[in-house]
Amino acid sequence: HLAMSLQKEYVHHLSRRVVDELIRREMIETSEVVLLREKILLVMETELGVEDRINEEVREILKGYADEMRNTGVSYQDMFKVVKNKLVKDKKVVL
Repeated sequence: HLAMSLQKEYVHHLSRRVVDELIRREMIETSEVVLLREKILLVMETELGVEDRINEEVREILKGYADEMRNTGVSYQDMFKVVKNKLVKDKKVVL
């Protein structure tokens, strides 16, 4: 949990920095700095969660093939990579 909280803390820091730099460089103007920071944070957290959601989807898919993989001797790691790459391609996600 410590690593996750540090990551979350870092994402908060980055979202603040993004907004502050855009304002400082006069690339944007806003009177709602706090609201903008919250929106940027939400977008960043959503994007960072994409890979976790795909990994979970792969795990769910592979549950249905556990017996078949065991019988054919296919490694879970190899199948995980194959299925994940297919999902990433199908969903047009960049990781």
